[in-house]
Order: sequence, then C-alpha cells, then structure tokens
Amino acid sequence: MTKRYAGIAWTGEGYRVEVLDGAGHRVVEPSGWGGAQVAELIGWLRGLDDGAPAVVLDSTNGLLDGPMTAAGLEVYRADPWLLPPRPRFGSVPAEQLAEQARTAPGALARVTAEGGTLTGRAEEYFEGVRRGEPILAALTAAGRCFEHGRRDTPRVALTFDDGPDPVHTRQVLEILDRYGARATFFCVGHHVAALPDEVRRIAAAGHEVGNHSWSHPFLFDLTPDQLREQIDRTAEVVAEVTGEAPTRFRPPYGALSPEVLAALEGHRTTLTMWDVDTRDWSRPGPDRIAATVLEAAGPGSVVLMHEGAGDRGQTVQALPSIVEGLLDRGLELVPVAELPAPPGTAGTQPLDR
Repeated sequence: MTKRYAGIAWTGEGYRVEVLDGAGHRVVEPSGWGGAQVAELIGWLRGLDDGAPAVVLDSTNGLLDGPMTAAGLEVYRADPWLLPPRPRFGSVPAEQLAEQARTAPGALARVTAEGGTLTGRAEEYFEGVRRGEPILAALTAAGRCFEHGRRDTPRVALTFDDGPDPVHTRQVLEILDRYGARATFFCVGHHVAALPDEVRRIAAAGHEVGNHSWSHPFLFDLTPDQLREQIDRTAEVVAEVTGEAPTRFRPPYGALSPEVLAALEGHRTTLTMWDVDTRDWSRPGPDRIAATVLEAAGPGSVVLMHEGAGDRGQTVQALPSIVEGLLDRGLELVPVAELPAPPGTAGTQPLDR
C-alpha cells in the first residue's frame, strides 16, 4: 500500500481536508470541518480505511499539530519555499499541500510533540528573535511592549493562550472563579469564531481578552499585509462577540524579528509578552508546570500558559496548586491590564505612530 497524505488547509470558516494516495488519486471526497471540530476531524482521519494518512500542514496553521501529534498521528509541515504563494487570508489549498507531500515527501519537516510546530526551524526562530531584541527593548521603554509589571506591587497576571477550547476553557474558568482570581486569555480568531459562547463566558467573568492572531502562524513567514490581516480579523470577531476589541496582541511563539516588528509599526495594538514560561504545551506533567510557576513568579510577573489547541489537561490539573501557592504569598491575581508598568517605562501605549 502506498503512503497517503491528508493536506489540511485553513480558511476563515474552518478547515478543508484533501486526502491523496501515492498516485495522486483522491482517497475520499474533500471534506470541511469547523474550528471546534478538531477532535471529530482526528477521529475521522483515524477511521479511514487502511488507517490514518500522514497529515500535512503549512506554517500558518499552528493549531492542529499539538492535538494531532498527541493523538498519535504522523504530522508534517510544508514550508513556504516549497509552496505557491498564499492568499492574504488563509493557507495554501489542501490539495496543494497533499500534492507537495506526495511528490516530494523528503522535503517535508516531521513535526514532533517535543519540538512543536517549529520543529526544525528553532535556529531560525532564535536568530530572528535575537536580532529583534534591541528594537523590542526600545518599544518596552516606550510603553509599546509589556513583559512584566512593577516588582514592588504584589500582583501577578496568569495568561492563557490558544483558546477558547470546548473543554479546557470552562475548566480553567471554574478554577479561577473558585479562588476569585482573574486572568488574561489570548484567543485565536479561528477559535473565537467557532466558540463565541466560551469567549462571552471569559469576558462575563471579568477576565481580559487579548489577541493571539487568527491561525497561530509562524509570523516570520507572513507578509506585512498577511500579518495585519491576522490581527485585524481576530480583533473584529472578538469585538462582535464581546462588544470590545482587544488592544493587546501576543505574537505566536513570541516570534518577533525586526521584520515582524516593522510590519507592526503603526498598528494600534500593544505587544504583550511574559517573563515566566511554563512550557506546558510540551506536557511535562502537572507537578512540573506548577513548580515552574511557583519557583519563578513574583510580584509583577506575567505567566504564560495554554488552554487551547491541544490536550491541556495537565495545565488544568496544575492550576489549583499554582493559584493557591501565589495567593499564599499575598499575591493578587489580576489581568495584565491591571499590572502597573515598571519604573522607567512610559506606561502601556499602542503601537501607533
């Protein structure tokens, strides 16, 4: 039996799947799936005759590799230099992704649970971030980027990325409510459009909603227009759901090269980073996630966690210990917006000329 490939493209409405065999023939008719149907999509792929095909994504789709690798699927990434140009909004079509895999499988990058979406591109990522550090430092001093608050104010901001999620978001909200804690949720537009009621719950509970792009792309691969479209569309759908557009943008992976920062110049959003990274996406265990926060967090900290785009059960399990440990130290848990800016910065300002 020849290998089969499922190209999965994203659009503003959801996902499009095309499955080809080694001869280029369709295995099944193309199918469409909503942004909230990832579990169902995985089940469908695994239920195909002769087993699940290898999955092929492009680097603008950072929402599927986590749940799919966790489910045991074979996942590959087709990088932009292998593919035709993308539209301003959306990925390369599913058929082209599957065809690229079929005709040149050796050129694809195998995505692993340990390496995440950027498996094989870590050196490029770190070099881009390194080159962007002087610009980011200047933006922070000018109040256009926020990494942490004052160290003499007993407040900490817990933040959750990649949601909303049909299961884990509600669990996180219930735990926070139990302790009277508030947080910031950096949502992806793809999930906001699919699960608007979950976003309404976040806002109604007094939490802050931030912008985390539409499809969680590797920003280095986007044109300036594509990057701004990701942010703007997410802001629009959040505003439709909550009545208020987010003013904070957290870049996926923290990928801020000089080129990305240049594309954001003049855009009315405040970059929001973190100073405590739990790396919970790698699923190191609830005890390790909690220990990372409690060992590193202090007054003014912004803690990075995730409640979407994968199995976040370990984060949910770790959260009560995290909240209790921080509260026991006399630290108030608030949204990022309620952390006072550090001395020597101009306060939070949008990225606006």
